[in-house]
Amino acid sequence: MLDLLYWSDQPIEPFFHSHMHYEVYYFHGGKCNYLIGDQIYELAPGDLIIMYGMTLHCAKADPSVEYIRSIIHFEPTLLQPYLELPHARNILQPFQQLNNYRLRLRGEDKAEVERILAKMDEYQKRGDAVGDNRFRLAFVDLLYMILDHCEQPLLNRNRQEYSSEKEATVQRIISVLEENYTEDLNMELLEERLHLSKSYLSKLFKEVTGVTIFHYIYTRRINEAKILFLMQPELSVTEVCFRLGFKHLAHFSRLFKQYAGMPPEQFRKREQVQV
Repeated sequence: MLDLLYWSDQPIEPFFHSHMHYEVYYFHGGKCNYLIGDQIYELAPGDLIIMYGMTLHCAKADPSVEYIRSIIHFEPTLLQPYLELPHARNILQPFQQLNNYRLRLRGEDKAEVERILAKMDEYQKRGDAVGDNRFRLAFVDLLYMILDHCEQPLLNRNRQEYSSEKEATVQRIISVLEENYTEDLNMELLEERLHLSKSYLSKLFKEVTGVTIFHYIYTRRINEAKILFLMQPELSVTEVCFRLGFKHLAHFSRLFKQYAGMPPEQFRKREQVQV
Protein backbone atom coordinates (compact mmCIF):
# COMPACT_ATOMS: atom_id res chain seq x y z
CA MET A 1 0.00 0.00 0.00
CA LEU A 2 1.20 3.47 -0.94
CA ASP A 3 -1.40 6.24 -0.74
CA LEU A 4 -0.95 9.99 -1.09
CA LEU A 5 -3.52 12.52 0.08
CA TYR A 6 -2.20 15.71 -1.50
CA TRP A 7 -2.97 19.30 -0.44
CA SER A 8 -6.00 18.38 1.64
CA ASP A 9 -7.86 21.35 3.13
CA GLN A 10 -10.82 19.46 4.59
CA PRO A 11 -11.74 20.59 8.12
CA ILE A 12 -11.19 18.01 10.83
CA GLU A 13 -12.38 17.22 14.32
CA PRO A 14 -9.60 16.25 16.72
CA PHE A 15 -9.59 12.53 17.47
CA PHE A 16 -6.88 10.05 18.43
CA HIS A 17 -6.18 7.24 16.01
CA SER A 18 -3.46 4.79 15.05
CA HIS A 19 -2.68 2.39 12.23
CA MET A 20 -0.24 -0.37 11.36
CA HIS A 21 1.38 1.36 8.38
CA TYR A 22 4.02 4.11 8.33
CA GLU A 23 3.13 7.73 7.65
CA VAL A 24 4.77 10.83 6.23
CA TYR A 25 2.86 13.99 7.14
CA TYR A 26 3.66 17.38 5.60
CA PHE A 27 2.19 20.65 6.90
CA HIS A 28 1.58 23.24 4.18
CA GLY A 29 -0.25 25.85 6.22
CA GLY A 30 -2.71 26.72 8.95
CA LYS A 31 -2.53 26.68 12.72
CA CYS A 32 -2.23 23.24 14.27
CA ASN A 33 -0.99 21.42 17.35
CA TYR A 34 -0.09 17.80 16.62
CA LEU A 35 0.00 15.28 19.46
CA ILE A 36 1.96 12.10 18.69
CA GLY A 37 2.38 9.62 21.49
CA ASP A 38 3.61 11.71 24.39
CA GLN A 39 4.92 14.64 22.30
CA ILE A 40 3.20 17.89 21.29
CA TYR A 41 4.29 19.74 18.17
CA GLU A 42 3.08 23.23 17.31
CA LEU A 43 3.39 23.12 13.54
CA ALA A 44 4.72 25.68 11.10
CA PRO A 45 4.63 25.48 7.28
CA GLY A 46 7.44 23.22 6.13
CA ASP A 47 7.21 20.84 9.08
CA LEU A 48 7.43 17.20 8.01
CA ILE A 49 6.61 14.42 10.47
CA ILE A 50 7.48 10.76 10.13
CA MET A 51 5.37 8.28 12.10
CA TYR A 52 6.03 4.66 12.89
CA GLY A 53 3.17 2.22 13.22
CA MET A 54 0.71 2.09 16.06
CA THR A 55 1.51 5.34 17.89
CA LEU A 56 -1.58 7.33 18.83
CA HIS A 57 -1.74 10.68 17.10
CA CYS A 58 -4.21 13.54 16.90
CA ALA A 59 -4.19 16.87 15.06
CA LYS A 60 -5.94 19.87 16.58
CA ALA A 61 -6.31 22.57 13.94
CA ASP A 62 -7.66 26.07 14.44
CA PRO A 63 -10.91 26.08 12.41
CA SER A 64 -10.62 29.82 11.76
CA VAL A 65 -7.49 29.23 9.62
CA GLU A 66 -7.34 27.06 6.50
CA TYR A 67 -5.58 23.82 7.45
CA ILE A 68 -3.61 22.31 4.53
CA ARG A 69 -1.59 19.11 4.70
CA SER A 70 -0.33 16.23 2.57
CA ILE A 71 -0.27 12.70 4.00
CA ILE A 72 1.40 9.54 2.73
CA HIS A 73 0.55 6.11 4.17
CA PHE A 74 2.70 3.16 3.16
CA GLU A 75 3.59 -0.41 4.01
CA PRO A 76 7.35 -0.73 4.61
CA THR A 77 7.46 -4.06 2.75
CA LEU A 78 6.66 -2.13 -0.43
CA LEU A 79 10.17 -0.67 -0.35
CA GLN A 80 12.05 -3.97 -0.14
CA PRO A 81 13.06 -4.00 -3.84
CA TYR A 82 14.61 -0.54 -3.45
CA LEU A 83 16.53 -1.63 -0.34
CA GLU A 84 18.16 -4.46 -2.29
CA LEU A 85 19.58 -2.30 -5.10
CA PRO A 86 23.38 -1.91 -5.35
CA HIS A 87 24.64 0.80 -2.94
CA ALA A 88 21.13 1.24 -1.52
CA ARG A 89 20.74 2.76 1.93
CA ASN A 90 18.14 1.82 4.50
CA ILE A 91 15.60 4.55 3.82
CA LEU A 92 13.39 3.15 6.59
CA GLN A 93 16.03 3.86 9.23
CA PRO A 94 14.52 7.18 10.38
CA PHE A 95 11.17 5.44 11.02
CA GLN A 96 12.81 2.47 12.74
CA GLN A 97 15.13 4.43 15.02
CA LEU A 98 13.42 7.78 15.55
CA ASN A 99 9.94 6.20 15.47
CA ASN A 100 8.03 9.52 15.37
CA TYR A 101 9.96 12.64 14.51
CA ARG A 102 9.52 16.15 13.13
CA LEU A 103 11.80 17.78 10.57
CA ARG A 104 11.58 21.56 10.30
CA LEU A 105 12.23 22.23 6.62
CA ARG A 106 12.74 25.76 5.40
CA GLY A 107 14.03 27.53 2.28
CA GLU A 108 15.20 25.25 -0.52
CA ASP A 109 14.58 22.10 1.54
CA LYS A 110 10.94 23.10 1.98
CA ALA A 111 10.61 23.90 -1.72
CA GLU A 112 12.19 20.56 -2.70
CA VAL A 113 9.74 18.52 -0.60
CA GLU A 114 6.82 20.47 -2.05
CA ARG A 115 8.09 19.82 -5.59
CA ILE A 116 8.35 16.08 -4.88
CA LEU A 117 4.85 15.95 -3.40
CA ALA A 118 3.41 17.86 -6.38
CA LYS A 119 5.12 15.42 -8.78
CA MET A 120 3.82 12.43 -6.82
CA ASP A 121 0.30 13.83 -7.09
CA GLU A 122 0.76 14.33 -10.82
CA TYR A 123 2.02 10.76 -11.32
CA GLN A 124 -0.69 9.27 -9.11
CA LYS A 125 -3.40 10.88 -11.22
CA ARG A 126 -2.08 9.41 -14.48
CA GLY A 127 -3.48 5.97 -13.75
CA ASP A 128 -1.02 4.04 -15.94
CA ALA A 129 1.96 1.79 -15.27
CA VAL A 130 4.57 4.42 -16.12
CA GLY A 131 2.87 6.93 -13.85
CA ASP A 132 2.69 4.37 -11.05
CA ASN A 133 6.40 3.59 -11.28
CA ARG A 134 7.36 7.26 -11.39
CA PHE A 135 5.07 7.81 -8.37
CA ARG A 136 6.99 5.14 -6.42
CA LEU A 137 10.39 6.43 -7.51
CA ALA A 138 9.45 9.97 -6.47
CA PHE A 139 8.46 8.60 -3.07
CA VAL A 140 11.79 6.80 -2.74
CA ASP A 141 13.48 10.12 -3.56
CA LEU A 142 11.47 11.77 -0.77
CA LEU A 143 12.56 9.06 1.68
CA TYR A 144 16.20 9.58 0.70
CA MET A 145 15.79 13.27 1.39
CA ILE A 146 14.30 12.46 4.81
CA LEU A 147 17.21 10.10 5.49
CA ASP A 148 19.64 12.82 4.47
CA HIS A 149 18.17 15.19 7.05
CA CYS A 150 18.11 12.51 9.77
CA GLU A 151 21.66 11.29 9.28
CA GLN A 152 23.21 13.92 11.50
CA PRO A 153 23.77 12.44 14.96
CA LEU A 154 20.27 11.21 15.87
CA LEU A 155 18.80 14.30 17.42
CA ASN A 156 18.44 14.42 21.18
CA ARG A 157 14.72 13.95 21.60
CA ASN A 158 14.86 15.05 25.20
CA ARG A 159 15.64 18.60 24.15
CA GLN A 160 12.17 19.38 22.89
CA GLU A 161 11.53 23.08 22.47
CA TYR A 162 8.14 24.59 23.16
CA SER A 163 6.72 27.76 21.75
CA SER A 164 4.96 28.68 24.96
CA GLU A 165 4.61 27.82 28.62
CA LYS A 166 1.22 26.28 27.81
CA GLU A 167 2.70 23.63 25.50
CA ALA A 168 5.42 22.88 28.07
CA THR A 169 2.82 22.41 30.81
CA VAL A 170 0.66 20.12 28.69
CA GLN A 171 3.76 18.11 27.83
CA ARG A 172 4.32 17.63 31.56
CA ILE A 173 0.71 16.45 31.91
CA ILE A 174 1.13 13.97 29.06
CA SER A 175 4.35 12.62 30.55
CA VAL A 176 2.52 11.90 33.81
CA LEU A 177 -0.39 10.30 31.92
CA GLU A 178 1.96 8.11 29.87
CA GLU A 179 3.74 6.90 33.00
CA ASN A 180 0.50 6.13 34.84
CA TYR A 181 -2.27 5.52 32.30
CA THR A 182 -2.91 1.99 33.59
CA GLU A 183 -3.26 3.23 37.18
CA ASP A 184 -6.34 4.56 38.98
CA LEU A 185 -5.87 8.13 37.77
CA ASN A 186 -8.08 10.98 38.89
CA MET A 187 -7.92 14.76 38.80
CA GLU A 188 -6.96 14.99 42.47
CA LEU A 189 -3.88 12.85 41.84
CA LEU A 190 -2.87 14.93 38.83
CA GLU A 191 -3.40 18.11 40.82
CA GLU A 192 -1.09 16.79 43.53
CA ARG A 193 1.65 15.62 41.18
CA LEU A 194 1.67 18.65 38.92
CA HIS A 195 0.94 21.29 41.57
CA LEU A 196 -1.76 22.85 39.42
CA SER A 197 -5.47 23.15 40.08
CA LYS A 198 -7.86 20.57 38.59
CA SER A 199 -9.83 23.22 36.71
CA TYR A 200 -6.69 24.74 35.18
CA LEU A 201 -5.35 21.32 34.15
CA SER A 202 -8.61 20.38 32.45
CA LYS A 203 -9.01 23.69 30.64
CA LEU A 204 -5.40 23.90 29.47
CA PHE A 205 -5.23 20.32 28.20
CA LYS A 206 -8.42 20.73 26.17
CA GLU A 207 -7.23 24.08 24.79
CA VAL A 208 -3.90 22.73 23.53
CA THR A 209 -4.85 19.20 22.41
CA GLY A 210 -8.54 19.58 21.56
CA VAL A 211 -9.55 16.62 23.75
CA THR A 212 -10.10 16.06 27.46
CA ILE A 213 -7.61 14.42 29.80
CA PHE A 214 -9.83 11.38 30.28
CA HIS A 215 -10.47 11.07 26.57
CA TYR A 216 -6.68 10.85 26.19
CA ILE A 217 -6.40 8.25 28.97
CA TYR A 218 -9.20 6.06 27.63
CA THR A 219 -7.95 6.31 24.05
CA ARG A 220 -4.46 5.39 25.22
CA ARG A 221 -5.79 2.37 27.11
CA ILE A 222 -7.98 1.16 24.23
CA ASN A 223 -5.12 1.55 21.77
CA GLU A 224 -2.90 -0.50 24.09
CA ALA A 225 -5.68 -3.10 24.35
CA LYS A 226 -5.72 -3.45 20.55
CA ILE A 227 -1.95 -3.93 20.55
CA LEU A 228 -2.21 -6.60 23.27
CA PHE A 229 -4.94 -8.47 21.36
CA LEU A 230 -2.73 -8.38 18.29
CA MET A 231 0.60 -9.26 19.91
CA GLN A 232 -0.59 -11.59 22.70
CA PRO A 233 -3.68 -13.41 21.34
CA GLU A 234 -3.61 -15.82 24.27
CA LEU A 235 -4.78 -13.03 26.61
CA SER A 236 -8.48 -12.98 27.41
CA VAL A 237 -10.62 -9.85 27.29
CA THR A 238 -10.83 -9.92 31.09
CA GLU A 239 -7.05 -10.13 31.47
CA VAL A 240 -6.53 -7.17 29.15
CA CYS A 241 -9.26 -5.22 30.91
CA PHE A 242 -7.63 -5.44 34.33
CA ARG A 243 -4.09 -5.11 33.01
CA LEU A 244 -4.98 -1.70 31.60
CA GLY A 245 -6.45 -0.35 34.80
CA PHE A 246 -10.17 -0.87 34.27
CA LYS A 247 -12.05 -1.97 37.38
CA HIS A 248 -15.13 -3.31 35.60
CA LEU A 249 -15.32 -5.46 32.47
CA ALA A 250 -18.58 -3.81 31.39
CA HIS A 251 -16.95 -0.37 31.47
CA PHE A 252 -13.99 -1.62 29.42
CA SER A 253 -16.27 -3.31 26.88
CA ARG A 254 -18.45 -0.22 26.49
CA LEU A 255 -15.46 2.08 25.96
CA PHE A 256 -13.73 -0.36 23.62
CA LYS A 257 -16.78 -0.51 21.39
CA GLN A 258 -17.09 3.28 21.51
CA TYR A 259 -13.46 3.87 20.49
CA ALA A 260 -12.78 0.82 18.29
CA GLY A 261 -16.22 0.37 16.70
CA MET A 262 -16.78 -3.19 17.91
CA PRO A 263 -16.80 -5.15 21.19
CA PRO A 264 -13.39 -6.32 22.44
CA GLU A 265 -14.23 -10.01 22.04
CA GLN A 266 -15.15 -9.47 18.38
CA PHE A 267 -11.93 -7.50 17.79
CA ARG A 268 -9.87 -10.19 19.49
CA LYS A 269 -11.43 -12.99 17.43
CA ARG A 270 -10.96 -11.01 14.22
CA GLU A 271 -7.27 -10.52 14.92
CA GLN A 272 -6.83 -14.22 15.71
CA VAL A 273 -8.44 -15.15 12.37
CA GLN A 274 -6.20 -12.71 10.48
CA VAL A 275 -3.10 -14.11 12.15
